[in-house]
Amino acid sequence: MAPDETDEQLMRRFQRGEARAFETLMRRHRTPIHSFLCRLLGDPARAEDLLQETFLRVVKGAAGWEPRALVRTWLFTIARNLAADEARRRVFRDTEPLDAARPGEAPRGDRVAGAGRAPDDAAGDALLRPRLEAALAALPAEQREVFLLREHAGLSFPEIAEATGANENTVKSRLRYALLALRDRLEAQGVRPDGALLGARAGGRAS
Repeated sequence: MAPDETDEQLMRRFQRGEARAFETLMRRHRTPIHSFLCRLLGDPARAEDLLQETFLRVVKGAAGWEPRALVRTWLFTIARNLAADEARRRVFRDTEPLDAARPGEAPRGDRVAGAGRAPDDAAGDALLRPRLEAALAALPAEQREVFLLREHAGLSFPEIAEATGANENTVKSRLRYALLALRDRLEAQGVRPDGALLGARAGGRAS
């Protein structure tokens, strides 16, 4: 199996019964999809469950797959839909806000992973991470998923439109609002656009 085979070539091999092709797809996409689910849900354990369900659905649906969209888009569409179903179940079974803390737990926003490339650039500073994570968690769900699909997963606007069922203009609008909201929230907490924390020096002493 050539290491430079495309996802679509691998899927065709899997459709012909080559299990190793599916294993290669899993290795290739497991980490980015798991990270996406973690950041969308704020729950690593549940994200792992949904990751397994994502690939289980790929196995079940492989026979009917056609190359109308990239395999990567298909995978993130499945993961995104599973996360959306999970969010609806949470609302149904628990009326508390999604960012509310349960007894003995930190607020959910403090447990969400970093917010894509820009937040990751600043995440080396332990003082910034809670602010960055909380800002991401505070975004409306539609904006957060578009931000993660674009800035973290690296999907194109047409791919995100395919994954979310929204048109490209709507996707771009959601991303724009997400970026503005993140910037405003972080600036309100003293985080400069370059990721530096205003008033902080090494050792946490104020200037």
